[in-house]
Amino acid sequence: MKHTITQAALAALIAIPLALNAQERVIDVDVTQVKGPLDRMFNLSVGAGRANEGLRADWQQQLAELRKDTGFRYIRMHGLLSDDMGVFRIDPQGQEQYNFQYIDALFDYLLGIGIKPFVELGFMPSAMASGTKTIFWWRGNVTPPRDYEQWGRLVKALTRHWTERYGKAEVASWYFEVWNEPNLDGFWAGTQDEYFKLYAHAARAVKSVDASYRVGGPATAGAAWIPEMINYASKNRVPLDFVSTHSYGVNQGFLDEFGTTGTVLSKDEMAVAGDVLRNRKEIAASGMPKLELHYTEWSSSYTPADPTHDSYHQAAYILKKLKQSSGAVQSMSYWVFTDIFEEPGPRFEAFHGGFGLMNTQGIKKPAYFAYQFLNQLGAHELDNADQDSMAARDDKGNAQVLLWDVTYTLPDGVNNQQYFIQDLPPRAKGSVKVAVRGLTPGAYTMTVSQVGYKQNDAFTAYIGMGSPKQLTRPQVATLKATATGKPSRRQSVTVGRDGVFSTALPMRENDVYLLQLDAAR
Repeated sequence: MKHTITQAALAALIAIPLALNAQERVIDVDVTQVKGPLDRMFNLSVGAGRANEGLRADWQQQLAELRKDTGFRYIRMHGLLSDDMGVFRIDPQGQEQYNFQYIDALFDYLLGIGIKPFVELGFMPSAMASGTKTIFWWRGNVTPPRDYEQWGRLVKALTRHWTERYGKAEVASWYFEVWNEPNLDGFWAGTQDEYFKLYAHAARAVKSVDASYRVGGPATAGAAWIPEMINYASKNRVPLDFVSTHSYGVNQGFLDEFGTTGTVLSKDEMAVAGDVLRNRKEIAASGMPKLELHYTEWSSSYTPADPTHDSYHQAAYILKKLKQSSGAVQSMSYWVFTDIFEEPGPRFEAFHGGFGLMNTQGIKKPAYFAYQFLNQLGAHELDNADQDSMAARDDKGNAQVLLWDVTYTLPDGVNNQQYFIQDLPPRAKGSVKVAVRGLTPGAYTMTVSQVGYKQNDAFTAYIGMGSPKQLTRPQVATLKATATGKPSRRQSVTVGRDGVFSTALPMRENDVYLLQLDAAR
């Protein structure tokens, strides 16, 4: 059910004062007290819309920049086997023909910039499909194969091709995931049993090329089918190296490609992360208790028309969910890295609530900087009692503290599409005192980087332009200049004989700070 609200009423709701905690927040860490290696599950993988989009120059340019700034190591996308990749046909003599030239061009590029494929095997080539049901503007066929043996032969041929082209050692470092969200009718026209059959043929085909290759599923929506997947694999001796699923931070629905649903950000403190922890418990209680768990899609919302994705609120939201999930999951693949994403067709607006960390023109959203800041943390995570921060150090005597505030500001009775398109000034949340102990006395450079309202916040600047649907070249340049990720403050500081550095940072709702202390060389 959609809600309507006037601009005046919305302004009144926004103006309602909140009871804020005025107590000073303290983050106190010691570089000699190491919790362990930093869990880098946050940048193992990122999503993209479909494989054919990866042949575009602008898509490739954006991915290269993202890779450099954020360190993402794998990428997952739909449509690798769909007709627009030209993979399979039956010739006039009835012979099966394979063509991997488009896939080669894409994968050669990915590996060339240091990012590996998290292979999603789907959708069904129409020449192999049992029906005509499709999804999305680009018509991915979601029906089972007419002949499962034929499906297995295609998977085997493609896996063998990759092995010959890239070598066993390289392909053994990849992940193979079978299909996408088969528990949704929109994505899979078959039953659960038919999905398991599809999975079994694909998994055995991959393993027939090399037993060390990693294969898994079920890539479900809503954290579903994990016990069922494990039970099926155990009972039928089907290879299963990891389980995968998806979760989004709204309570209603699972699929909304055209953005017609008024989504509402969940108030649940453990949204998304609660699903992760439940799945980990399900795995621990199963016959395969040490299976890897990969969340191959996640975000605040499952629709590519939700302005939470563009808003400054998203950066802090991402950091909170990742910290809550740390230790329970091997990857959290943000859906997706770019608004070059055509599930509902090409978009007509520069900012439209798209999933991307960057918009179509390559303007970096606040969410982008959550990952950029995470990538600047050192290899060793420090003990830290504060729930909304991460502290780390590297092996060179440098320390980093990444801290944030998450405040739920969505008024009751208002949906995301109505609220997050506004200019939304935050309220003050007092100050945060940061103390870093155990440092080697001497000279340091302190840098402070920030993302929040009007700080690396291109969307608020875009709203200030009047939210034009199309952007001129000067407007693009202006918006890119507002969101560079460069530090807002840099200064020389001295750590005394007590080895302690301390400072205070003013905090507003949904602010994010990265504080770095780099020893002078």
